[in-house]
Amino acid sequence: MDFDRLGVGPGSKVIDVGCGAGRHSFEAYRRGADVVAFDQDEPELANVASMFEAMASEGQVPDGAAARTVPGDALELPFADESFDCVIASEILEHIPEDDKAIWQLARVVRPGGTVAVTVPRWLPERVCWLLSDAYHEVEGGHVRIYRESELLGKLVAAGLRPVGREHAHALHSPYWWLKCAVGVDREDHPLPKAYHRMLVWDMMRAPLVTRTAERLLNPLLGKSLVLYLVKREATVVAR
Repeated sequence: MDFDRLGVGPGSKVIDVGCGAGRHSFEAYRRGADVVAFDQDEPELANVASMFEAMASEGQVPDGAAARTVPGDALELPFADESFDCVIASEILEHIPEDDKAIWQLARVVRPGGTVAVTVPRWLPERVCWLLSDAYHEVEGGHVRIYRESELLGKLVAAGLRPVGREHAHALHSPYWWLKCAVGVDREDHPLPKAYHRMLVWDMMRAPLVTRTAERLLNPLLGKSLVLYLVKREATVVAR
């Protein structure tokens, strides 16, 4: 996700809806934003809060930055209309049966002219995973749909958001999930996905030129995630 494109910086009010382990929240905090990490998983939020504290104590955030965790449901965000400059919703909509309601909540809490970033699994890599394994998605809290880009854009535009950019990301992750689905998603000991995972961790830690270049070239074809950047139109969004 391109935080420069989202305009996240000192003083920005940012909410990371469905923050999970907090990766995007941490980056916004590091940039000096006023961050809300929002999720229904309270034990995970406790870990995020601990990391916020560690970042502050180690001087990783500029003066004036703030961060907090808030538990809750993405279908009923406990914030006033137009509370945030930027809303992030990364890899959550594919889990939510009532995705239209969640999208209208995202649009409701961002100010007019504010930015929104939405990411979901891309149709083709995700479709391969579903074909290879039922266990990949037929789990509690798993993926309930595969989006086509046009379908998702239609829902976001209907909620009062205007698309301003798109990209694909994480091409190197697609083969990993195909391997996992092929050998069994619960087979943690299988040597093929285990070796591939070690490579992904090495790539994330070291960011070597060879893998960064390969992923950049492969993203248009194999990118695991679709990333959409949007701006809220000036007209007021009325929540459904």
